Amino acid sequence: MRKIIFLFLVVSLSACIPPGRDYGWPQGEAAQDAPPTLETDISVFGQSPADAPPPTWTAQRVTPNAMAIEDGIYVVQAGDTLRGIANKTGASSLIIADENGLVEPYIIQPGQRLKITGGRYHWVNGGETGIAIARAYGVPWREIVALNGLEEPFILRVGQKLLLPAEASADPQTISIEQRAASFELDIDDIVTGSQPALADNAVAEEPSEWRKAIAPKTPAATKVAAIAVPTAFDSRFNWPVDGKLLSGFGSKGGGKVNDGVNIAVAKGTPIRAAADGVVAYSGDEIDVFGGLILLNHGNGWVTAYGHADKLNVTRGQKIKAGDIIGLAGDSGYVQEPQLHFEIRKDRKPVNPVSHLPKRT
Repeated sequence: MRKIIFLFLVVSLSACIPPGRDYGWPQGEAAQDAPPTLETDISVFGQSPADAPPPTWTAQRVTPNAMAIEDGIYVVQAGDTLRGIANKTGASSLIIADENGLVEPYIIQPGQRLKITGGRYHWVNGGETGIAIARAYGVPWREIVALNGLEEPFILRVGQKLLLPAEASADPQTISIEQRAASFELDIDDIVTGSQPALADNAVAEEPSEWRKAIAPKTPAATKVAAIAVPTAFDSRFNWPVDGKLLSGFGSKGGGKVNDGVNIAVAKGTPIRAAADGVVAYSGDEIDVFGGLILLNHGNGWVTAYGHADKLNVTRGQKIKAGDIIGLAGDSGYVQEPQLHFEIRKDRKPVNPVSHLPKRT
């Protein structure tokens, strides 16, 4: 199994990613081979990998229901609301507001002329995630995020309308192999912005489960497929998740390679500690290059990532304290030696972790 991993030394040690690329399986001839078997052992309080909760984006099947509308002008009638106009026209209320310079509380007046942006809109159903919606139409989720101006906490609402990219397919059966491959590639940003299941309009996200409450029963409440509330405040102070030699620093590595974090050499089995208080947004191995990966949401747009883990000791929806052991370091993913890939992101953009961590003596 390791021989396969050695073929990808271009990303070994530093987890460097060429600009514009997802953190998915490399393109070209090698992409036709099966991805390397990861050594990640998802061990959530004794659960076997088979018992671990599936990714949220596989829990609710998305049936494409997109409707095409034309560009146009809507003249506001007495009693109209922005949401009502969106339902009448089939467009997104948020896009209508943005196109017409409306701000909350979105006051409109009879006779007012509103520009309606045409295109194909998907109507969100309960439990659907952004990633699953994007896959149903064969387009990258990040393009939908950009088109619709979605923002934190990135929780979709039932009945919300999402404008789709022009290349989105109306019929999954017509999606080419290349489109399917592209839409199934994931990166960290996709998971941060597109993994929360949609809620009913008047529903609230569930509070994270306490660390100790997740130990019993065997299937903790945190494994439920539900939208999880994120922290509302954070002081932006972080601690080092492990102690070890820096293998690769943040930023450009030349030749189009970029490291979105730092890579720290550690012995296999070294405890990985949470860099700050937060909530587990993801724990799994769906991004091949990183192997075992944990994402913690700290609130105020701050997210930390921990990659190449050999064991994952947390599950989505758990409330974590700084210093809690969230997994064990390893060499899963595309690396040759045990290490931790660590990232800090602010408002979806990677920042240099060293600038936000205590100085090392």
